Amino acid sequence: MPSNSIDVNERNNKSIADLVAPWRPKALECYCIINTNLIDVISGTTHSGAYIFVEKGIISRVEYESEIPVSVDTENYKVIDGSGKYVTPGLFDNHVHIASVAGDADLMKLMLMPKSVGLLRIRYTLEAALARGFTTVRDCGGAEGFLKTEIYQGSLKGPRLITCGHAISQTGGHGDLRFGNLPASAFDSCTCHLGQVGVIADGVPECYRVAREEFRRGADFIKIMAGGGVASPTDKISNRQFCEDEISALVRVADTYHTYATAHAYTSEAIKTCVKLGVKGIEHGNLLDEEAAELMAKNDCYLTPTLVTYKVMASDQFSRFLGPENSRKNAEVLQKGMEALKIAQDKNVKICFGSDLLGPLYGYQTQEFFIRGKAQTAQQVLLSATVTPAEMNGLGDKLGQIKVGFIADLLLMNSNPLEDITVLDEPETNLVLVMKEGRIY
Repeated sequence: MPSNSIDVNERNNKSIADLVAPWRPKALECYCIINTNLIDVISGTTHSGAYIFVEKGIISRVEYESEIPVSVDTENYKVIDGSGKYVTPGLFDNHVHIASVAGDADLMKLMLMPKSVGLLRIRYTLEAALARGFTTVRDCGGAEGFLKTEIYQGSLKGPRLITCGHAISQTGGHGDLRFGNLPASAFDSCTCHLGQVGVIADGVPECYRVAREEFRRGADFIKIMAGGGVASPTDKISNRQFCEDEISALVRVADTYHTYATAHAYTSEAIKTCVKLGVKGIEHGNLLDEEAAELMAKNDCYLTPTLVTYKVMASDQFSRFLGPENSRKNAEVLQKGMEALKIAQDKNVKICFGSDLLGPLYGYQTQEFFIRGKAQTAQQVLLSATVTPAEMNGLGDKLGQIKVGFIADLLLMNSNPLEDITVLDEPETNLVLVMKEGRIY
């Protein structure tokens, strides 16, 4: 006879951990990449016969067949044959907008995309970046702290995220994307539903409050919109944005959190103002001159050029991405960017790799390598995409090199980027394996 009573524990035999977090990553495995060519980014040399051991997500040993016979315990290590291949550190893009997802080839329509839709699509952007070999990206506006948490916990697959939350802009500045033909009050009730890159702050007290709010919500650094921009609707490239007391306030808040402020700035005037006030990074810098470059070098201020974004926005393929006025502003900075890169390199400014692509343009992320190769050596470009941004973000003792004790962010590829940097713009055919924190993706 069937029982009429219910035993609440009967057949409850599934793992509570799996039920609560079904996305949990599996346990880390041990790997050994054998007989490969290790690229030393610091020295710009390639070492053959390398055996790279990975345990618990960390590089535990690096040995060379030419020095001692290397034996691998195949019971405890999964062997990856690296014969004829090249291993580099994982790549680091120091300027992205990961929350600006694909969906339209018109910038203004992208800016009006509901935040909820963007969050549903963001996994495509994250996974694509990882597939191109970028194991770390620094988001310069739009990605919030919860995305870092989800990547860490495993519900999203993507690069390691370093974020500023929202870029901080004055009213009418580069982070203010409200149309100039409507008053600010017209947007008060709806902007929270849009995936905004920027947040508005005017005056010193408001700068203090907004910066602290970004840190409260998980920001790692502060991004200041300190000059005019290409994509914004109501400013000029020549504009200096924020008054000096406002910039100083933002820098001071970053300092209390033991981190730094970086600034969107094109002109030498804007750059010099920011550097003198303690800003530690300049984004873009297309109109930089020798005086500004010398000041940056003297103050250990990092430059992150983003040349590919202007090139792609000017292309026939994306001819309708920008409106007429924004296209004019893009043309204003397009060719100057290469000149600025050469000036910065000559003046020994610390240079990072950045792409700054939005929406569907993001598919051309690696083309920055091709462009940089026109003005920098292959080693200089590699340093900008590994060692230098890791150093800028306080991770120089953990990321950017293939060394014992470093996080196992590794790329296995068919060709040597020290011989031809453009192979990094061909991940579909060049990349064999992407490892992040000891996991193969």
